[in-house]
Amino acid sequence: MAESESGADKSEEPTGKRLEEARKKGQIARSRELNTLAVTFAGAAALLMFGAEMGRAMMGMMHGNFSLPREVLLNEGSMVRYLMRTGMEALLALQPFLTVLLIASIIGPISLGGWLFSSEALMPKFSRMNPLEGLKRMFSTKALVELLKALAKFVVILVVALAVLKSDQDDLLAIASEPVEAAILHAMQVTGWSLLWMACGLILIAGVDVPFQLWDTKQKLKMTKQEVKDEYKDSEGKPEVKSKIRQLQRQMAERRMMQQVPEADVVITNPTHFAVALKYDPAKGNAPMLLAKGGDFLALKIREIAQENNVSLLESPALARAVYYSTEVDQEIPAGLYLAVAQVLAYVYQLRQFRSGKGKRPGPLPDLPIPQDLRRDE
Repeated sequence: MAESESGADKSEEPTGKRLEEARKKGQIARSRELNTLAVTFAGAAALLMFGAEMGRAMMGMMHGNFSLPREVLLNEGSMVRYLMRTGMEALLALQPFLTVLLIASIIGPISLGGWLFSSEALMPKFSRMNPLEGLKRMFSTKALVELLKALAKFVVILVVALAVLKSDQDDLLAIASEPVEAAILHAMQVTGWSLLWMACGLILIAGVDVPFQLWDTKQKLKMTKQEVKDEYKDSEGKPEVKSKIRQLQRQMAERRMMQQVPEADVVITNPTHFAVALKYDPAKGNAPMLLAKGGDFLALKIREIAQENNVSLLESPALARAVYYSTEVDQEIPAGLYLAVAQVLAYVYQLRQFRSGKGKRPGPLPDLPIPQDLRRDE
């Protein structure tokens, strides 16, 4: 099991944040053996596909450069022009082969770990210049694995190369008796097939190295239980800070809610445990709105503000509890309470008419129709 620098066991899987940070730093799985395999295979395939054309182009350049006229050989300016022309011809002849190698050199790395450009990975790390750290890396488990891989690669390539040489022995001997042009083309073909078979030998090495690199990268990114806790605190916030933020948010919401109480048409109470402030705007034609609600101390503050601003106070425990539990501040009351609240608002209107001397004193507030599913007991 992996251990951290503090000696704690890294038993936890890396979190999403840890994986993202590692990717930004360039710490992803890469396999040099897979890259070598891709380039070798591509080179062998390109040699088999374009080898004949490259051979003919090279022979044409040799014929041209070995049969120069005397005046050209004695003219330095002409030699420079011939050299430039030959270089361009050679580049054009090798262009398909080099293009295939370039594509393979790009596909090989991104096939494991994907495309990644990390500026942090390019930054110099002076800790690598520490001789003690260098010795630790030389005698580490990873160094031993790399040594075993190199030996295995050498043995596999040697065995495959000997097998290829033995199987191509007749072709190699036949090249010596062939004309130069035919021998060059034949040699290109034999070289391409030999390289392809040796690339097949690298499949075994890459097949072992790729899973190892994935496992090794995952082990390095594993976390201790304390690291997981610390990351959670950093991402989610420390409990005491979150508690303080929630407290401030609650206080701001309560202050905003209290500022709306004077605008209410009625405050319905429990009478002591709950208080809800409602307002109805006939011009908008919507349902009554809950402006404020609270329990215990907050209910007391709502009643005090209502009294100071001459807002009607009515006791209806069942309705107060129903509104309190079913409606949030700045939301309309549910349809099930429309009738009950309408009766309350009508009663408040009659009470206001009486107080202004324009009507009779209303009787006691009747029992309000509250649906069973909206009722809440103390």
